[in-house]
Amino acid sequence: MPNTMQRRKFLQGVGLAAIASTAGCTQLTGGQTESGGAGVSGETLTLTTTTSTYDTGLLDEIHPQFEEMYDVTVDAVAQGTGAALETARNGDSDIVMVHARGLEDEFMRNGYGINRRDLMFNDFVIVGPEDDPAGIEGMGSATEALQAIAEAEAAFVSRGDNSGTHTKELNLWEAAGVEPGGDWYQEIGAGMGEALNNANQQGAYTLSDRGTFISQRSEIDLVILVQGPIEGGPELLSNPYGILAVNPAVHEDANYDLAMAYIGWITSPGAQDAIANYEMNGEQLFYPRALSEDPDFQQYVPEGWSSDSDSE
Repeated sequence: MPNTMQRRKFLQGVGLAAIASTAGCTQLTGGQTESGGAGVSGETLTLTTTTSTYDTGLLDEIHPQFEEMYDVTVDAVAQGTGAALETARNGDSDIVMVHARGLEDEFMRNGYGINRRDLMFNDFVIVGPEDDPAGIEGMGSATEALQAIAEAEAAFVSRGDNSGTHTKELNLWEAAGVEPGGDWYQEIGAGMGEALNNANQQGAYTLSDRGTFISQRSEIDLVILVQGPIEGGPELLSNPYGILAVNPAVHEDANYDLAMAYIGWITSPGAQDAIANYEMNGEQLFYPRALSEDPDFQQYVPEGWSSDSDSE
């Protein structure tokens, strides 16, 4: 059984988005030196994340600033939300960036994740072939659209990978009162990019985050048929992202100092602006959510959580 460090090195070697560090020489405050952040210079942060942050190119765009500022390397391993949290649960990650609040809450309740922050959002869209055999184009209800797809037994590609998108899809089917199955419903156990390509080849429907769809739209023939809330669609298709540090009291090898430096950086005004300004084909892919004049303090703890004193 490999130990934590061996597993971590393995993940770094096979990570989908290992990003090379570029050493910086920035004069920083708070005891930091010219060669980087105090106590973290030369270290590596292992970030497990959903495939959408990788497939869209967002992390490649923004990480060099953090790496140069602190003279560190970020190894971003794109796995899908469920796998990203499982890797962190096993002690092979320092920090997670995911988009399934229910799974994040379970991770925190079990003691593995701390210091969660809201990070950014986009939305989900239902995409499919332009001829739209189920007739869902323009529907204002995501659940009615899925009901129509099921009634028509029109081909639907599911990621089937316990990712944030897959979790959302299953929640939508449940809300629609439909238990998908049969030849028309295909679970492929793959990331969003592969799901879009598979649906494109078959002329099938699928649920996609808007960012990944925009990043691949020029390469596929699928079109958005049901919009999310960014374009006036149902709030049910909202897609918020969170960032959590791995609890060093559970996994003592977790690089907590660097994880907290990363959380502070990516939720700062500069990094939030970089997220807002990141575009592909002239379209914004993600919308910053970390800063607000009226902050939501529920972001730090599992939804619905309250201390014993709250009920007294």
